[in-house]
Amino acid sequence: MGKARPLVIDLVFANPHLLPLVKSREASLPSTGSDHIPITITLATPSLNLKPPRPRWADTDWETLDLIIKGFKVPAAPSCPTPPNLDEWMSESLNRLVALLKEHTPLSRPSHYSKPWWTPHLTVLRREYHKAARAARKHDTPHMREVAGTSKAGYFKAIKSAKNKHWSSLLLTATPQSLWTAKRFAYGRAQPRFPSLPGAETPQQMNNVLLDHFFPPKEPFSPPPRLRPHKSAPPLTTDEIAAALSKCSPTSAPGPDGIPYSTWKQVNKINPSILLQILAPLVLLGYHPASLKGSNGVVLDKPVKPSYESPASFRIIVLIRTFSKILERIIAARLLAAARLRGLLHPNQCGLVPGLSTYDACLTLTNDVKTLQRPRLKVSSLFLDIKARFDNVDISTLARILREGGIPPYLVSWVSSFLGEQSCTLIFQGAPGTPAPVNVGAPQGSPISPLLFLLYVGPLHFGIPRGLMISYVDDFALTVASLSYHGNIRRLQKLFHKLERKASRLGVSFSVAKRELIHWRTPSQRNSPKCVSPIQIKGEVFYPSNSVRWLGYWFTPALDPAAHFSHRLALAQGAFALIRRLSPPGAGLPL
Repeated sequence: MGKARPLVIDLVFANPHLLPLVKSREASLPSTGSDHIPITITLATPSLNLKPPRPRWADTDWETLDLIIKGFKVPAAPSCPTPPNLDEWMSESLNRLVALLKEHTPLSRPSHYSKPWWTPHLTVLRREYHKAARAARKHDTPHMREVAGTSKAGYFKAIKSAKNKHWSSLLLTATPQSLWTAKRFAYGRAQPRFPSLPGAETPQQMNNVLLDHFFPPKEPFSPPPRLRPHKSAPPLTTDEIAAALSKCSPTSAPGPDGIPYSTWKQVNKINPSILLQILAPLVLLGYHPASLKGSNGVVLDKPVKPSYESPASFRIIVLIRTFSKILERIIAARLLAAARLRGLLHPNQCGLVPGLSTYDACLTLTNDVKTLQRPRLKVSSLFLDIKARFDNVDISTLARILREGGIPPYLVSWVSSFLGEQSCTLIFQGAPGTPAPVNVGAPQGSPISPLLFLLYVGPLHFGIPRGLMISYVDDFALTVASLSYHGNIRRLQKLFHKLERKASRLGVSFSVAKRELIHWRTPSQRNSPKCVSPIQIKGEVFYPSNSVRWLGYWFTPALDPAAHFSHRLALAQGAFALIRRLSPPGAGLPL
């Protein structure tokens, strides 16, 4: 045994990538002598699984399309609209327009190895290099070998120069967002993690397990059999469509249709009547067609998880059709105006409300804490986070809140239609790629979902004597003041139980892992002993924190501005250090 050495006796052992292709493996042949036994291996035909070519929307031939789009006619909407014939009309109108756009858009060649630094000059050099190499092999003379060597050296030198130029340009224009793109280029893209879930052996079983986790079954919504125009619906205008398109980011990931916002902006610029004629009947009828409800659910693994054998170790990013988002932004603008006019939004609610950002929410909290501290009161805050926020929006409950709040009927009808009968296609490694009907509550990737959630949880807000409740979408902060921190803890416990009872009636709950307590201190209390009294909520004990991160900002008990500045400075220094570390020698750095 001491002289034994490992031997490769099977192709599968030599190359583990062949293992998925092995259909059978047996040792049925006679021995070849000594201790060697031949093994018969049957391999399946490998499937390339190449992605289909995608349109290069940046290279669309708009010069040719200009006259065609100007003369494009949208078919008339059904005179007696019902959900089936309105869906058919919508699909026909949109498909004709999309087919026209794709006809004049070139296709990209699918490749996992695209090179952003490649230039047309490199293509010429590569052609010359291969031509010289073939000539040197055919006519093996010193002169031809010298020409081939010179061509090869120039080609690879140009590649190195193009890479450094692209890298330097990327770093010089680095932003907080593109910094992580630079990191991905330097360290490579992480291999997507394949879900390994107990009891799910096939891709279809795994798809069903993930669907049940992300979209638990709920009572389906039944649309009305007949649709009628709402007299309360103001006519849709081209200005509303242009305003909605102006808020759409050109870098936003498209949904199943793959069409970016830039294409719709150009179509609307050439002929504004096209989008108006398609979207106006939907607004008038308060209906969201089924053809716009399909979405892609990209399953991503959460980083630094001890195990990936549970669906909770993954998250899903829902990508909705960009054309649907245009309509959603139009309805969101109208719904926000109606909600603010009728007082459905609490003054302490932030998120998707113009003029109320995370900075405003944090500034309000800081100001109220200092105001409560002036009469020498002790102030404490409890930070809460609603669990699975958008998924818990119930259609019937939200419709009741909107109706009782005086929202126009056409908006209530559209919201009910939009939230019902959704479909989603999960995308992960090995996914079957089949759409499945889901009840997602308010879709995560929709521009109107945060507003719908604000209106849904608006009834949770109530006044607090000598205190404050402020929220930003699903992040809540309860602040109270009394003569002692122990009194604050008792008040916070009572307020939480009251808030929890209100939340249970809406079908939402607060995450246990994201509850944090902080006891604020004035500058005069810095030398006094800190209060370490915890709060007990539903059997869980939470001790006060020395620092709390809320809405992206760090808070300390003393509300020390230097702590906020030092934290921001540390982040900036860390980002600059990362850029310098990723930069090749001699590359320019942003100042």
